[in-house]
Amino acid sequence: MSHPNHETAEEDRHRIDKWLWAARFFKTRSLATDEINGGKVHCNGQRVKPSRALRVGDRLEIRQGEVEKEVIVRGLSDRRGPASEAVLLYEETPASVTRREEAMRQRRESPVLRTEGRPNKQQRRLIHRFNESR
Repeated sequence: MSHPNHETAEEDRHRIDKWLWAARFFKTRSLATDEINGGKVHCNGQRVKPSRALRVGDRLEIRQGEVEKEVIVRGLSDRRGPASEAVLLYEETPASVTRREEAMRQRRESPVLRTEGRPNKQQRRLIHRFNESR
């Protein structure tokens, strides 16, 4: 016979990989699992496993490419719903929002990362001449 308090404790806990998928941080659950195993997700400052139980109030650091987000879990769900519901599951910290906006501004202003698209015919010929001369 199961203990009544044990059931409520189990209902309040969800796997971190399922939650990340439900909160729409990753497109698939297996991708969420891969990112967790790769050390891209930390919970309360510690590296975790995909089966880690998540609780309301936990602080997650999630790295997606160059973007790093710090969020606080506000709701639990293992069902992937619309994005409007997914944003209610977490709250991004103000420091995280500031860092992310600053990084986006720097990327936008960086002249090195700007590309003008594919080379045209004249530029392609110059590239070929350069490569053949070496």
